[in-house]
Amino acid sequence: MPNAQIEQLIRVNTLSPILLTKYVVRHMMADGGGRVVNVSSIVASTGYSGLSVYSATKASLIGFTRSLAREVGRKGVNVNAIAPGFMQTDMTGSLDEERREQVLRRSPLRRFPDVCDVADAVEYLLGSKAKNITGTVMTVDAGATA
Repeated sequence: MPNAQIEQLIRVNTLSPILLTKYVVRHMMADGGGRVVNVSSIVASTGYSGLSVYSATKASLIGFTRSLAREVGRKGVNVNAIAPGFMQTDMTGSLDEERREQVLRRSPLRRFPDVCDVADAVEYLLGSKAKNITGTVMTVDAGATA
């Protein structure tokens, strides 16, 4: 991977969420609370051939999420992350049948989660039912990492 591409991936997947969070969390703390949900990936913990830099950026978000949860929890801010796996998207739809089946075999549920499944998990973490959840990574992968 060219250096410029590595730097761009780090800026988009790591630096941008950290800087955005820095400014948003200030207001949350001043208001007495809030919620942050970062989007990581299962490759942050499993790795994946050909995705080492991407995996590193997503792993850094998990470290950031857990540390920030400790830093701002006393101010009423919950910080969590979502770690999606392969999902039913145009990208997985374009996989050849053999590769698609290979990925599906890793899942005990033998299916790809929908994008809506990830959105539902984010919605849960943003809601009042998750008031005592912070510093957690919620995996949405149809059991592929189980």
